[in-house]
Amino acid sequence: MGVKSVHKLAFSCSILALSALLPCIALAETPLVNNDPEKTNIPDKNTTEADKTSQTEDKTEAKDKGELVVTARQTHSQQSVSHVEIQRLLPGMSPIKALAILPGVVFNNADPWGNNEQNSSLYIHGFNKNQLGYTMDGVPLGDQDYGNYNGLSPQRAMISENTRSASLSSGAGALGTASTSNLGGTLEFLSSDPLSRAGGQLSQTFGSYSTFRTFARIDTGEFGEGNKAYVSWARQDARAWDFKGQQGGNQVNAKFIHEDDSNKLTLYFDWSQKIEPNEDGVVMPSSIYVRPSMYPDFNYAKNYLSANGATPTAAGLNYRNYYSDAQREDFLGYLKFTHDFSDKISWDNQFYYHHNSGVGVVAGPIQAAGLPSLFEAYFPGQDLKSVFGNSGYATRTTEYLDNRGGLISTLHYKTGNHSIEVGGWYERNNNTQARNWYALDVNSPSTPYQRPEDPLIRQYKNAFYTNSFVTHVQDSWKITPNFTFQAGFKSELVYTNGKLPIAALPGSLSPKNAITVPGGKISAVKPFLPAFGALWNVTPHEEIFANIQENMRSFEAAGYGNATPWGVTSQEAFEDFKKHGKPETSWTYETGIRTKRNIHFGPMTGFSGQLGYYHVHFSNRLLAVSTTQTNSSIVGSATILTNVGSVTTDGMDLSFTMKFGPHFSLYNALSYNHSVYNDNYNNGTTEVMTAGEKVTGVPDWAEKFVGSFDWGNFSAQFIGDVIGRRYATYTNDLSVGSYMLFSLNAGYTFHNIPHVRDLRIQGNITNLTNTKGWSTINSNQASSQFTAYPIAPRMFFLTLQAGF
Repeated sequence: MGVKSVHKLAFSCSILALSALLPCIALAETPLVNNDPEKTNIPDKNTTEADKTSQTEDKTEAKDKGELVVTARQTHSQQSVSHVEIQRLLPGMSPIKALAILPGVVFNNADPWGNNEQNSSLYIHGFNKNQLGYTMDGVPLGDQDYGNYNGLSPQRAMISENTRSASLSSGAGALGTASTSNLGGTLEFLSSDPLSRAGGQLSQTFGSYSTFRTFARIDTGEFGEGNKAYVSWARQDARAWDFKGQQGGNQVNAKFIHEDDSNKLTLYFDWSQKIEPNEDGVVMPSSIYVRPSMYPDFNYAKNYLSANGATPTAAGLNYRNYYSDAQREDFLGYLKFTHDFSDKISWDNQFYYHHNSGVGVVAGPIQAAGLPSLFEAYFPGQDLKSVFGNSGYATRTTEYLDNRGGLISTLHYKTGNHSIEVGGWYERNNNTQARNWYALDVNSPSTPYQRPEDPLIRQYKNAFYTNSFVTHVQDSWKITPNFTFQAGFKSELVYTNGKLPIAALPGSLSPKNAITVPGGKISAVKPFLPAFGALWNVTPHEEIFANIQENMRSFEAAGYGNATPWGVTSQEAFEDFKKHGKPETSWTYETGIRTKRNIHFGPMTGFSGQLGYYHVHFSNRLLAVSTTQTNSSIVGSATILTNVGSVTTDGMDLSFTMKFGPHFSLYNALSYNHSVYNDNYNNGTTEVMTAGEKVTGVPDWAEKFVGSFDWGNFSAQFIGDVIGRRYATYTNDLSVGSYMLFSLNAGYTFHNIPHVRDLRIQGNITNLTNTKGWSTINSNQASSQFTAYPIAPRMFFLTLQAGF
């Protein structure tokens, strides 16, 4: 059966399922909401705050096993995936990848866990990953840009096994979300609390390509007066599936909670150190499927090049590098204190700090992608092969240093039928990005697991100092027991001072007349970003929600080659953008209906679901228009930061769960998205005809399903992910085809083993049918080219988990 047929069948099945349930609507038994006028159905601060829940993790997991996806009762769409489900999908999985089972989410990664950040892509309702907001326990995680400058990935902020839940607000997030990039919604991740009883957990995963993942955790249980804590450690090591690179690292989490009648104090610490050898994307169109690096076969790498270091002519842009990797080390911590003055007033305060030191490395041929011109500027008239160690290769690094800290403070006040929230967030972020070049000595070649030292060329270095001030006010007014109206606004003020401690030499960039600009101060300011929402409990089982919200994305604090004011071609261009440029903004409109019923319709005993419609107008889309139309990322290219107009998006999301008794359930998520560019743009030489074309990377249709079977201590799931055709160029002249991926997991839990509280054995198979296709695609200025990464092949994993 073809993918188009699957889409049609999935859509038909979804509609038929809803139609079949209509005659049974009178048979409902369990209400979706409580209509007691004393209990509001709009979630208060506890819904979005990280650690207000006082339940033990045992109770939370027992509840989570009942539902695959939990839908929040809010004025906007918010759905969550629990800890139990994340670990069933694949132990150690990135929580972002776990959200891929939700409607409207298109996540791709060439790594089965979704942990590799270089080849990761995420689209939600037409917006890409760095146009979304991310938090962990309320702490801002930045915009997830691979060129790290203001945050870290959630899998580096907490160990996967410690993830309590992952939530997506796919249209508009809560006003208090600590983000300056959430144009298209927010992703919130919560870490698990310490257990109330003393104990521990030890798990070990083995699998394909030498996978070896260890997780250990010790809980103190309650001690003293309202205290509990845990410390945990994870180690992952796995060989990349298409080249000989070992991906992995170590991570430590610790969490302490003190709680009494009026106060709650939470301390959290995370240390993460990892190295990820990367693969190179295939420049399309091409007949090859993978473009692996050559490490550790150095003799092959030397023979791959000509005598002067040139790549094979037949390889074209798909030449091979010796190695490429990303090295990241993070320290993250926060202190959060909540005080309840009364049952009407409470105050949350959270202090956090994050330090990151990282480097992205590429060891590639010295004659590739215009490098001779760059090197000639620093070593005129010299033999470049000799300069760089006689191997024919040079090592390029992009080196990151990020120190940021902040305060989040929110006051909650309930009076009569009003729940008022006033809050503010301040962050100071100091970050640097540097481009350096190193020799690769023929007699002592470096490896992906070393951080290069003593550069031959310090090409350029940018330093940024950013102050972000975000405040918000919101009132949830319960007009009647069944109808709540919500209104508020936030102010977003972001001020960045960009400096250039090291400037590139004339002639070392592309084109040769390009410069790294001195830069200066620039701000992104929107003092009034309104939000309105409503929730109507139509029946005890159905509710209608609606939301309207405006958001702004601040400018990236990055330099040359990026879509940022500090990456333009001249100081004059910077000053002009500072005077006339505008930050990206969006208006999001969404509405929908939710239902949850116990029914008696043949074998079906329960039904819950949500149907939503959204419309988005995205204005002032910024594009770094390259001054040299090339697909090479080694030298990079000077760019013109261009406002290329607006994007209009319309779409619908449908998700539902059908339960068939206590043992079987079927979850289905179907989404339709229509995102189009509204304007053409000029690339400096010609008019690029993009008006009316579809946004790249976003399929019109996507379908996900999970069939779950639970019987006593045994559980199993069959999972499907169907992604439609995606356009890969702005002019829609090239695209990648649809694909279907399936996975399977099954496990059994043993109890009453001496000295072991429980022992679980779980098996996972990813890409069950060993499907080939393209996962992440990266659009390029050249309309006839794009870069694509392959889908990871079928893999097998076995996990043993013991609780004490």
